[in-house]
Amino acid sequence: MNRKTKIVATLGPASDPPEVLAELLRAGVNVVRINFSHGSADDHRARVARVRETAAELGLPVAVLADLQGPKIRIESFVDEAVELADGQTFTLDTGLAADAGTREQVAIHYEPLLADVKPGSELLINDGAIALTVDAVDERRIVCTVNVGGRLSGRKGVNLRGGGLSASGLTDKDADDIRLAAEMEADYLAVSFVRDASDLHQARRMVEAAGGSAKLCAKIERAEAITALDEIIGASDAVMVARGDLGVEIGDPELPGVQKRIIARAREMNRLVITATQMMESMIENPVPTRAEVLDVANATLDGTDAVMLSAETAVGRYPVATVAAMGRICVGAEREATADRPASGLAAHFKRTDEAIAMATMYTARHMHADAIIALTESGATALLMSRQDTHIPIYALTQYPRTERYLALCRNVQPVAFTPSELNGTVPVDEAVACLRERGELASGERVLLTKGDFTGPGGTNAMKIVIVD
Repeated sequence: MNRKTKIVATLGPASDPPEVLAELLRAGVNVVRINFSHGSADDHRARVARVRETAAELGLPVAVLADLQGPKIRIESFVDEAVELADGQTFTLDTGLAADAGTREQVAIHYEPLLADVKPGSELLINDGAIALTVDAVDERRIVCTVNVGGRLSGRKGVNLRGGGLSASGLTDKDADDIRLAAEMEADYLAVSFVRDASDLHQARRMVEAAGGSAKLCAKIERAEAITALDEIIGASDAVMVARGDLGVEIGDPELPGVQKRIIARAREMNRLVITATQMMESMIENPVPTRAEVLDVANATLDGTDAVMLSAETAVGRYPVATVAAMGRICVGAEREATADRPASGLAAHFKRTDEAIAMATMYTARHMHADAIIALTESGATALLMSRQDTHIPIYALTQYPRTERYLALCRNVQPVAFTPSELNGTVPVDEAVACLRERGELASGERVLLTKGDFTGPGGTNAMKIVIVD
């Protein structure tokens, strides 16, 4: 199945059995997500080790995305397992209450800055908006509210402020520990949660480097204020995630579809990767087939040009993890088939500051007009393949590299198939001839096909400086 859109799957108890993990990778998982909000450090180490071992056995480049918990504000627990809140009742959030003393009238919340972040009339949303409260009064330790939308509420649910404006910092002490763990595990991507602006990413990058890591940074767009700083956040990151749960709660559901499309488009324009996430196949946690609404949700993100679509609880704790991945893959392929024409090439009128950028754009222009059958990028860093992938096309792009980390980095990149490749020589036509032979042996190329190949002088990352047109013989 020649699928351009990549699939990110969250690991958890449902994916832990070795046979299930192998089937997930065979079914099409390109990136596995380690959710630092759940599980112990030993759990995470064991899962990453199993993924690396299984991927090596199957000969698949699979990236690891470590997802920081971030400053998620949560209520504490109740005396009973859960309470039932009625519309119109009074419910109080108390910063001084014991963590396990919650009742139907009040619950502890041990985030004292919330007292300064809200005022009478503010709307607080709990459990992804399932419970809605209007603030009536604030004193030195309590936030007294009226329940607008009631229902069943259990402990440790997240709290959002409608419209954004929470003062929680981007990185916590737990995040600092988890960054060190991600570096130890050699994670390929690090997702930074609740990003407010570019400074959160700059801080995270410094912490990754200090820990000896080399993970690419993925900014999770889930705060209302992040939308106003979108360009600077994208510019400071290597990838972005449309984290639609908390984002939808803060900006409101009517605004979410347009914002999702804007984030995807802007990330592509700025040559960054983009993941669309949250509740994409939610019903398949319990059911063996998706709803039509979920089919259309995945398809629309695919048609918008997202690099990847992400599964969370569906593969972490769901009953049908492998079937969910397979269904998502089929939906992506179907949507890609309906995109009957290549998108107009953007950026061709821009001033190219780098040689590899000029080569990438020239290659895509030529490939379209020559009706090329494939594009090959001989790459060290993956930069040229990424640049070419931003010009969406039906022509497959093969990124041949001798660096496993570059293989895994490009595992997230739309319409790029990373291939392990080490030429016997670095000079002359040998790398070109051997690259074509490599893909012929894999069944990707056939005699008579026209291929465009980009290469450099193997002097280091960013060195692509040539394009060659090859007829496979």
